[in-house]
Amino acid sequence: MGKVVVVGSLNMDIVMKIKEMPSTGETVLAKETNYLYGGKGANQAVAAARMGAEVKMVGAVGNDAFGTKLVAQLEKEAIDTSGIIEKQDVPSGMAAVFKLPADNAIVVADGANGKITVEDIKKYKELIQEADCLLVQLETPIAAVKKALQLAKEADVYTILNPAPFSEEAEELLAYADLITPNETEFAQLLGCSEIEDSELEQKMIKWTEQYDSQLVLTLGKEGVAYIEKGKLVKIPSRQVKAEDTTGAGDTFNGILAQMLSEKAALREAIQIANIGASIAVQKVGAQTGMPTAQEVLEVKNK
Repeated sequence: MGKVVVVGSLNMDIVMKIKEMPSTGETVLAKETNYLYGGKGANQAVAAARMGAEVKMVGAVGNDAFGTKLVAQLEKEAIDTSGIIEKQDVPSGMAAVFKLPADNAIVVADGANGKITVEDIKKYKELIQEADCLLVQLETPIAAVKKALQLAKEADVYTILNPAPFSEEAEELLAYADLITPNETEFAQLLGCSEIEDSELEQKMIKWTEQYDSQLVLTLGKEGVAYIEKGKLVKIPSRQVKAEDTTGAGDTFNGILAQMLSEKAALREAIQIANIGASIAVQKVGAQTGMPTAQEVLEVKNK
């Protein structure tokens, strides 16, 4: 069983289904409202745990009802929450998700997630350095993420950086990441351009891996995943399914990838399994709801 430490965010997602966004001064009634557990960090931790990893989470919640529920939910997934700090005088992170007929609109309040400090991370040095794999994202302060990566590298822990949501400060983290997992938009932003032409993709990915001496796994949505193997671009297509909710696809992919690599799986195999997991997750509503168990992934793999 691989040991995965996730340093990241925990959010309560308040999901409201509405016909259209209200104008200034207007009130509209939601057709349906749900509370869903979220935050990229928590989502990825759940994905790794359901695949069988021994997962420990480092993050922060407020001293409120949402914080209590967020921690309890992780514990239900057998995730070690000893690294989750309860911040005073600040609410837990939350997101208001407005589900419209054609798309979603989201407002995020980072709350306690935005108050994680370098000193907080230092308290969990031993926990981080005992891991086989550290997985981080960018919904918490960059300085804290950087410290977590540095502590991991000191102990030769394998590190995965999911640069989402994109931040221009992400560049200072790249030297500490063994593997980076952007989507197409995030990769273009990291390169300082608006988009990448298909004809340029291989060249830019190879140049990246050489410049940073790290592995690069690029998620392409419905088109699958691309990575560099022996100096060549390799694309692994997505499994075609009817998607109900793609919210947790990326987090499922990253969590399972971390679980597989914590057990020293080959990168190609890890990507294939993570790809299957993401395809299962999108068939249910809610980021964590559809995240599969190892048994569910195995059943699909063996079909």
